[in-house]
Amino acid sequence: MHLKKPEWIRVKIQGSSTMSKVNSLISSLSLNTVCNEANCPNRMECYERGTAAFMILGRNCTRNCTFCNVTRRKPDKVDPMEPENVAKAVVKLKLKHAVITSVTRDDLADQGANQFARVVEQIRKLAPHVSIELLIPDMQGNKELIDIILNSEPNILNHNVETVPEIYDKVRPMAVFERSIELLDYVKKTRPHIKTKSGMMLGLGETKEQVLNVFKRLREVDCDMLTLGQYLQPTKAHIPVVEYVTPEQFEEYKEIALSLGFKKVASAPLVRSSYHAEDF
Repeated sequence: MHLKKPEWIRVKIQGSSTMSKVNSLISSLSLNTVCNEANCPNRMECYERGTAAFMILGRNCTRNCTFCNVTRRKPDKVDPMEPENVAKAVVKLKLKHAVITSVTRDDLADQGANQFARVVEQIRKLAPHVSIELLIPDMQGNKELIDIILNSEPNILNHNVETVPEIYDKVRPMAVFERSIELLDYVKKTRPHIKTKSGMMLGLGETKEQVLNVFKRLREVDCDMLTLGQYLQPTKAHIPVVEYVTPEQFEEYKEIALSLGFKKVASAPLVRSSYHAEDF
C-alpha cells in the first residue's frame, strides 16, 4: 500500500541563479554530487547556500542497497583529474566545509581509498583553511585501506549504518551492520582526534527499541555525531516507505541521543548525512 506523504515531508520548490551557477560549475569540472545522484530532497536549498556534497569515483555503485537512487551500471573508470577538480570546485564555491563521499567500489583493488586521500591532499593544497568531512563506504572492513584514508587526516570521518541490523537483509543485503560498527570503532581507537559521525534513515519498519539500540552501539564506539532523517522512496522499484515518522518523534530521538552522549545530533524528516554539515 502506498502511503500518502504528510505535509511536513513536502519539499519547497526553489530555483535561483546561485543554484544554476553551482550546477554549471559541477558540470564544467566533470564532477558528480550525491545531491543529484541520490535525488536528495535538500539539494535545491544546499545549492542556494552555495554548498554541495561531492561524490567521487563515478556515478555507478557495486552494491545493491534497496533504498538508494544511485545507479548500479558498469562502474566508471577512476578519473585522475577528479581530486584536483574537486579542490578547484571547493575554492570556487568558497566553501568553509567540504563533504566528500563516493559510490561503493568493490571492483577496485583499493576500493577507492587512494582517491579519497588524493582529494584531501588537493583540497589541503588549494584551500588549507577548509575543514574536510569524508563519508566513506565500509571498505569491506579492510583496515589497510581504511588507514590510507585516515592518513590523509580528514577532520570528520562519516560512515552511515543507515538502518537497524534487524532489517539489513532487506535494506542493505551486501552490507554488515557489525562491520560498520567496527569501522567506526577502529577510527576512534587509532585516530581519537578525528571526529566520527554516522546516520540512519527512519520509516523502514524499524521499532523504537531497535533505533535506541543502534544509538547505544554507536556510543559504545564513541561516535561523536549522528544524523537522523526520513526514508523517501526514490522510485517504485525501491523498497517502500513503511511509516512517516513525525517531527515530534524525530525531536524525541534527538533528545535521547544527546542524553546518551552524542556531541551533535541533527534529527528531522528531511535531514540527510551532509545536510548543513558545515554547522556540525
